[in-house]
Amino acid sequence: MAKLRFLYGSANNLRGSIPSSIGNLSSLEVVYLSWNYLGGSLPRALVQLTKLSALVLPLNKLSSTVPPSLFNLSSLEIFEVGYNQIHGNLPTTIGFGLTNLQYFNIASNQFVGSIPPWIPNNATKLRIFQLSRNKLFGKVPSLESLRNLQQLNIQMNRLGSGGSGDLKFLCSLTNITSFAMLSVAGNRLGGLLPRCIGNFSIAIKQLFLGGNLITGEIPREINNFVNLEILAMEYNSFSGAIPIDLGNLQNLAILGLSYNNLFGVIPFSLQKMKQLLKLKLSGNQFHGHIPSHLDNCSLMELDLSNNNLSGSILPVVKTLIYLDLSNNHLSGALPVEVGEIDHLDTLNISGNMFSGEIPSTLGDCNALVVLVMKDNHFQGSIPQSISSLRSVEELDLSNNNLSGEIPKFLAAFDFLEFLNLSYNNFEGIATFIAGNNKICGGILEFRLPKCVSRHSKGKGIVHKLKLLLSIIFGLLGVVLVLIFVYVCWLKKKKAQEPTSSSVPESWPNLSYGTLLKATNGFSSTNLIGVGSFGSIYRGILQESGTNVAVKVLNLMRHGAFKSFKAECEALKFIKHRNLLKILTVCSGIDYNGNDFKAFKWLHPCPLPADVDGPSKILNLIQRIKITIDIAFALEYLHNQCHNTIVYCDLKPSNVLLDAEMVGHVGDFGLAKFVLESTSYTNTNISSAALRGTIGYFAPEYGMGSGVSIEGDVCSYGILMLEMFTGISPTTEIFKENFNLHNFVEEALPKRVLDITDPILVQVVESNAGQSRKSTIQNCLLMIYKIGFACSVGVPRDRMSITDVTAQLCSIRDRLYAAGLGGYELY
Repeated sequence: MAKLRFLYGSANNLRGSIPSSIGNLSSLEVVYLSWNYLGGSLPRALVQLTKLSALVLPLNKLSSTVPPSLFNLSSLEIFEVGYNQIHGNLPTTIGFGLTNLQYFNIASNQFVGSIPPWIPNNATKLRIFQLSRNKLFGKVPSLESLRNLQQLNIQMNRLGSGGSGDLKFLCSLTNITSFAMLSVAGNRLGGLLPRCIGNFSIAIKQLFLGGNLITGEIPREINNFVNLEILAMEYNSFSGAIPIDLGNLQNLAILGLSYNNLFGVIPFSLQKMKQLLKLKLSGNQFHGHIPSHLDNCSLMELDLSNNNLSGSILPVVKTLIYLDLSNNHLSGALPVEVGEIDHLDTLNISGNMFSGEIPSTLGDCNALVVLVMKDNHFQGSIPQSISSLRSVEELDLSNNNLSGEIPKFLAAFDFLEFLNLSYNNFEGIATFIAGNNKICGGILEFRLPKCVSRHSKGKGIVHKLKLLLSIIFGLLGVVLVLIFVYVCWLKKKKAQEPTSSSVPESWPNLSYGTLLKATNGFSSTNLIGVGSFGSIYRGILQESGTNVAVKVLNLMRHGAFKSFKAECEALKFIKHRNLLKILTVCSGIDYNGNDFKAFKWLHPCPLPADVDGPSKILNLIQRIKITIDIAFALEYLHNQCHNTIVYCDLKPSNVLLDAEMVGHVGDFGLAKFVLESTSYTNTNISSAALRGTIGYFAPEYGMGSGVSIEGDVCSYGILMLEMFTGISPTTEIFKENFNLHNFVEEALPKRVLDITDPILVQVVESNAGQSRKSTIQNCLLMIYKIGFACSVGVPRDRMSITDVTAQLCSIRDRLYAAGLGGYELY
């Protein structure tokens, strides 16, 4: 293949080494072999490819060293070998030929030594400079020649010595107009943060300085970075107060100053940061009150723990997912408004002086996983409403003044892993410690054996050993006979019992007949949706009147049982307010003698495309809230589970609504767990598995790429565009290369209302004044831009689900602020 110019083989299962014969492809310009299992060393024959402009090999298992002569390949523009096992030094005596290099990435390898000076002195076209997670040491050289630099990432190395001159190189970056991201976190850089950073380009958006030895005050010059989105300076030795003008950074989404030596009050100017998602100030010496209007921000995470804060103000920010105020001097009652924080996952207020009763509204925070209220002065009983917190894994109410009986509903908390109710005034407690053979001593009521010291044990050990051996050999024969008899009886009993699935005792025991009645004989009028491996029906249980959704597996379909197992495996580890929970499983035979398997979910209601009648139409606010609910679910699966889960099958029929119109994502039959080292799974997904979701799955899946969180984001974007245009991505108007994504692209920004669901447009035109109409149009434009950004063709260019959630919450709040939150707004 002497004329071959482009070689693309990324995201496959390629193994072995790169053959040296690749050097014979003299016309080769581009090599993309990322996300494979290629090992061995980089062949020296690559040097023969004199036209090679891009060598992209990240996320493989390459080892050994880089051939030094490769750094003299003058045609090279992109060199990316991140996430491998390559070691050795970056050469210092060669590399002067890389004058066209624009992208240099060796992250997450085992390179050692210093950063060679030829990189900044000769690779003057460099835009992306990525050296993170290696073992580099020494000083960072001047980078003033890199006038095109956009990103510099040298985090997680051993650079610097803790001395005063370590950060001098920062001043060499001040004349770079395109500079947007700097990360030096996790090194040994010391000294003062130089004030010259105030001359950085206003284009800078991300600044990571955490995990170093930086001292002194935070320079006020940081306030010049009006476009800054992330400022992370935690785990240093910064001192002094937070500059008051920091609140002027109104594009800031993340502010991390935890574990420094900062003091003073938290400036009220921070509440001007309307885009702020995460505020981390823990481990400092802040005093005074918590700013009272943090609800002006869009905070999802607030950590003010381990400070000296006082007062009775508890910030009730409805968008919060994580709130930690532990180890301060806060006092007063816990406000009842805490129940309004719908998506709160973690609440830690331990080590304060809160008093009064636990508000019953806390039970409304049914997304809570961690609830820690220890070391306070709470009194009264545990409210019955806490019984709704079924997702709780950690519950600590110890060291308070709580009284009454311990609620029986705690026994129904299936996910509870840690429970501490000690040092309170509870009564009627029954304690069981049977089965712990090594416990001794304690109170008399426990009737445990007396603890014996090691010295006294030694005196009688020989006598006890002889006695023990005689008893063991005497009983051994009897035990073996009993075991043999028991095993025979067990086999006989098992052979006589009918086959059934193992279902937890807490799950309702339902028969096939019960589900047949609930769904009116699995009537087509109750059919919600049809998937690759089964159908979903709505139903009502006659005994309780409970609304349910029943998923019936088609066991004749190849892969149905495998899908069933995959769904169970995923659901074992996940629990979130916007994810459907299995209520029970029915397994047996139907009235025709065929195998029957069904899941049952709680509170179904399909999206509007599947519902007839005007009374079921979703208005604008409801549609926005549902898209937020789905985004929260994906955010949880992608970023908050112990192992990242790729959902793989996002579409309207897999989103159900409860009575409060809250969206829940269900059906995990295609869900896959992701390796820690990459956002992609190590398996490809076949086209057969995607036939049920044509129009929604990411375009790279159709070319055999492994599933990824970016693929989920693409499906989310398509679903979002469908919800607001009212047009299905599988409609006949979309043929060949024209799709819903292109349809929206052609209409933006001028024809927003032209592509919007006519039902929404009709009510906007008839009920909204000019000012409100303008607000609605702007919000719709923002929504379409988000859906468009999520569904672009290149995975790495797609919007992150975290950013999606933040922007949608901002749109929702904007509509409420304009008085457009009512249900009259369709």
